[in-house]
Amino acid sequence: MNNIVNYISNAIIPIIIGSIIMYGVRERRKVFDDFLDGAKDGTKVVFNIFPTLIGIFVAVGVLRSSGILDLLINLINPITNFLKIPSEIMPLAILRPISGGASMAVALDILNQNGVDSRIGLIAATIMGSTETTVYTIAVYTSAVGIKKNRGVIWAALLADVTGIVTSVIFWNILFGR
Repeated sequence: MNNIVNYISNAIIPIIIGSIIMYGVRERRKVFDDFLDGAKDGTKVVFNIFPTLIGIFVAVGVLRSSGILDLLINLINPITNFLKIPSEIMPLAILRPISGGASMAVALDILNQNGVDSRIGLIAATIMGSTETTVYTIAVYTSAVGIKKNRGVIWAALLADVTGIVTSVIFWNILFGR
């Protein structure tokens, strides 16, 4: 069974590319010219979103290395203790909407320290699966198409992230009897 899955995984990209080329030839399109036009458009998008990406990466680096993250966690600690949200997952809960890479590193640290089958590890894994890198995603998509007014979208998406985080904690607290 594993060999079949590996074979399909290795074959799917060439099959898709071949299908696209055959479709283009059947429709009498200049497939390579269309490919080059798409590559040019993609390059324009990359240049448009590059400043946004640099800004986000710098902000996340400053947040992690300056100690602001620890200060923020200490400030909200009384609220999270009252709500029975483990303090171990708070760095993940704060960084997840901002940066996928930073949140992945924090999640791996949590799993290494607490174990993958622990309550904390399961909460962290569920948060990673039920939330999005909201600020990053919205910044990239809105800057790519030139949208300037995105405040409502950000708040709605952050509310969805908070819902995913709180639901993860409640679910695993119930299952672990806490």
